[in-house]
Amino acid sequence: MIKKIRQKFNKAFIVIQIKVLSLFSKRKAAERALEIFSIPWRRTNKQPYGIFLEAEQLTFDFQGTTVRGFRWSRAGARKATILHGHESSVLNFETYIHGLLQKGYEVIAVDAPAHGLSDGKSINALEYRDFVIQLHEKYGPIQSYVGHSFGGLTIPLAIEKIAHDESFRLALIAPATETTTTIDGFFKIIRSNDRRMKEEFEKLIIEIGGEPSAWYSVSRAVKNIKAGILWAHDEEDSVTPLADALKVKEKNYPNVKFVITKGLGHTQIYRDEKIIKTIVDFL
Repeated sequence: MIKKIRQKFNKAFIVIQIKVLSLFSKRKAAERALEIFSIPWRRTNKQPYGIFLEAEQLTFDFQGTTVRGFRWSRAGARKATILHGHESSVLNFETYIHGLLQKGYEVIAVDAPAHGLSDGKSINALEYRDFVIQLHEKYGPIQSYVGHSFGGLTIPLAIEKIAHDESFRLALIAPATETTTTIDGFFKIIRSNDRRMKEEFEKLIIEIGGEPSAWYSVSRAVKNIKAGILWAHDEEDSVTPLADALKVKEKNYPNVKFVITKGLGHTQIYRDEKIIKTIVDFL
């Protein structure tokens, strides 16, 4: 209860802070908004347990930040990695790890910066993409990927930059299909419809990565991917709406297979036993 009250207070303070800043400088307000957009509001305090205690511990530097994770069955028949979503951790994907190990895979799972066991205070889509590319270069070649939500967006962005072929497998679970949709949702959370401030927000994104927010898109990246893709999404997902995913489904890409569920929402879908089995078998 105290934690929820603190979160509500912090949110209210942020809303007021951005509104006050926007009165004096749209640029400063946009900078603060982007900073908040890139910071996880919550962070899991889970500690390694069960299968994670049996793993090889991984620690390495990513752009000046120490990240931590795990590796199982080194030199397995095929390498797989798991990418968690915003405010999540690889510690939530124990069942996938068990399933992949039973298939004889080497499994690599590392918490992204600002998440779980890793250091850092913030992360954006460009950084998460480069994080995946570094994982591939350091521990790869990694041929199989599982990603939920933010991780589901990151995988296609990374794979289009990695040399790959049809043997690669990508399992996207409720991916944040369009970053523009995520940004629109964020501006609703901070209760801002300030058009000029949002324009400055977009300018900052372009300055940082050289591309507009619309570029950070699964629907854009998937056109450049040869790998087989399994895409699981729920009709009642209120975080990453199915409507964005259906626009990709309408394209009928031959390498993309959709699994549409009902009643699982955004989080329960990656915990569902049928979805887990479907994904592990696909990979």
